[in-house]
Amino acid sequence: MTTPIHNIQIIPYESQYRSAFKTLNEAWIRQYFKMEEADYKSLDYPESYILDKGGYILFALHEGEAVGVCALIKMQDEGYDYELAKMAVSSSMQGKGVGKQLAKAIIDQAKAVGASRLFLESNTILAPAIALYRKLGFQEIEGYESPYERSNIQMELLLK
Repeated sequence: MTTPIHNIQIIPYESQYRSAFKTLNEAWIRQYFKMEEADYKSLDYPESYILDKGGYILFALHEGEAVGVCALIKMQDEGYDYELAKMAVSSSMQGKGVGKQLAKAIIDQAKAVGASRLFLESNTILAPAIALYRKLGFQEIEGYESPYERSNIQMELLLK
């Protein structure tokens, strides 16, 4: 692992970074998988799909440039308050602690709004992401139907 970057600023969604939300996520999705219908909905319309429904998006900025992003999507589920989703870090900043800072900030956001359980889904090919989620306390679960073909692991984090 390279030296962590400490001068990262975590900020809430601002429309000037809207295109970065899509670009950062589309890069990793296309690198490992293919874009799916659910990706287009959230990445093309973050305001109406995430924010207007009670969700949150945080950006990691380095010298004014959006180098990472993560969302909390409000879930309509009895078991989970939010889904931790659309987490992406630019390839040039990976391995420098940006994802960890973002994930901690989004978990803090969930706690601040009273969430008790977070859900996420991913793919085990994304080993660094899965390792980070485990370090943060996420535990693997089974039996949740995914809208994504690429999802082969689902996890939860108990906040209370």
